[in-house]
Amino acid sequence: MSLKAKDQQSFSYLYDNYSGALYSIVLQVVPDKELASDVLQEVFVNIWRKIESYDPTKGRLFTWMLNVARNLAIDMVRSKAYQNSQKNQGMPEGEYFDKSGGSTQLSVDNIGLKKIVNQLKTEHRVLIDLAYFKGYTHEEIAEIESIPLGTVKTRIRSALIQLREYLK
Repeated sequence: MSLKAKDQQSFSYLYDNYSGALYSIVLQVVPDKELASDVLQEVFVNIWRKIESYDPTKGRLFTWMLNVARNLAIDMVRSKAYQNSQKNQGMPEGEYFDKSGGSTQLSVDNIGLKKIVNQLKTEHRVLIDLAYFKGYTHEEIAEIESIPLGTVKTRIRSALIQLREYLK
C-alpha cells in the first residue's frame, strides 16, 4: 500500500486518522461549518491529486497536509463568492468583537496554540491572529491596522521569535 501509488485503502486510512485535525484547522479560517466541510473535502481531493509533490525529506506528511488545508481555507475566505456571501450576515453566536474591531471566535483550540499566542503583547497578538489564523497578507494587515508595512513585518517577526522561545 502506498499513498504515491494512489492506493484507495491508504487514502481511507489517511482520511480516517487526519480528517478531524485538518477540519479543526480549516474551521479556524472558515468559521462556517458547512463551508469548512466543503473545504475539507476539497483538501482530500487535492491531497489525492498532488500526493506526488509531497517530499518526505522536506517535512512530515501531516505538516504537508496541514499546509494544503490551510492554503485552501485561506483561498476560500479570499474568494469573491465567499466575500459576497458574508455581506449582510448576522453575527454568529459565540463571537464577540475585540478592541481592534475584528471578531474573535470563542472556540476550544485543540492544539493549544491560541493559549501560547495569548501570551504575546496585544500589538503582536493581533498581527499573528490576522496573518496566521485569518490568512491576511502583510499588506492587508498594514491597511487594516493603519500601520506601516515595515512595522507589520517587524512586529510579526518579533512575535514569531517570541513564540519560538515560548515553545522551547
